[in-house]
Amino acid sequence: MKAAIIEEVGKPLVIDDISIAKPGPHEVLIRTSACGLCHSDLHFIDGAYPHPVPAVPGHEAAGVVEQVGSEVRTVKPGDHVVTCLSAFCGHCQFCVTGRMALCVSGETRRAKGEAPRLTRGDQTVNQMLNLSAFAEQMLIHEHACVAIDKDMPLDRAAVIGCAVTTGAGAIFNACKLVPGETVAVIGCGGVGLAAVNAAKIAGAGRIIAADPMPEKRELAKVLGATDVVDALADDAAGQIVDMTSGGVDHAIEAVGRQASADLAVKILKRGGTATILGMMPLDCKVGLGAMDLLGGKKLQGAIMGMNRFPVDLPRLVDFYMRGMLDLDTIIAERISLGEINDGFEKMRGGHSARSVIMFEQ
Repeated sequence: MKAAIIEEVGKPLVIDDISIAKPGPHEVLIRTSACGLCHSDLHFIDGAYPHPVPAVPGHEAAGVVEQVGSEVRTVKPGDHVVTCLSAFCGHCQFCVTGRMALCVSGETRRAKGEAPRLTRGDQTVNQMLNLSAFAEQMLIHEHACVAIDKDMPLDRAAVIGCAVTTGAGAIFNACKLVPGETVAVIGCGGVGLAAVNAAKIAGAGRIIAADPMPEKRELAKVLGATDVVDALADDAAGQIVDMTSGGVDHAIEAVGRQASADLAVKILKRGGTATILGMMPLDCKVGLGAMDLLGGKKLQGAIMGMNRFPVDLPRLVDFYMRGMLDLDTIIAERISLGEINDGFEKMRGGHSARSVIMFEQ
């Protein structure tokens, strides 16, 4: 099968043929239909986050189940599925306390000594984030995918797998937004736009979108933002504090930069919460001052929106099917696997909401 491979950190991805193994007892073989380009992939491609190479990135995907292992009970051949990088074991302390997104059990991967899932000749090709979705097929643990309504378009379904699960999950799960509360979303890429849309669905009283790109601020308005601010303006924090008479209940950082995380903290009202979603540089530190703490302000991370994806993803699909969740606006373009490097160059320039690779079926 064809796949996009990180051969060398900092270099363009290489399209090459690789082999994929047969499903083990708890594994699922999926024919990939669509996969979104996510900034998290770019962190690994550019070397900001270390990972062994060669490796196939890609994690925001949807497809059709082709084969299942002998012990698989959650999906069957022919099912349409969305994948999710927060694969879970189901019985560790995080899973049994409802925090499945924090599961790091090795049970969802093949153990050392077992044949690798991906190979090229005699060489192991590393699987990234349990998925490696920039490929015509995926071989994953059954707890890394969930079946969805077959009427759901698979290109829209793909972006639910990361951007929407993260952005909407932050609103619904991590923030537990109460109708009428104020929200500021900093960074209006795929994740940020999903958070804006989810805040509208949840009944936020005011939704402020902050981004340096005018076109992204306009997209945020389409998705439910009541106000927009240039995130790089010298007085961005002051503008938001003034328009909300003291700050927001929830500030969501959705880009992964020190300056945007600092902005999220600055615009909180007393008792407000800053939620960091972006993959920050590894040496980044975000904090609250003494007066912030005395004012009851809170700071939290929310990996993948603290999702419970077997429950959350079908609900998000239902939101789209009922016309509540606007995935069409989030998708900027549809491209082929061969155009993947051009897609990431556009992402580096900050000019695209979400590019989605469409695979030939």
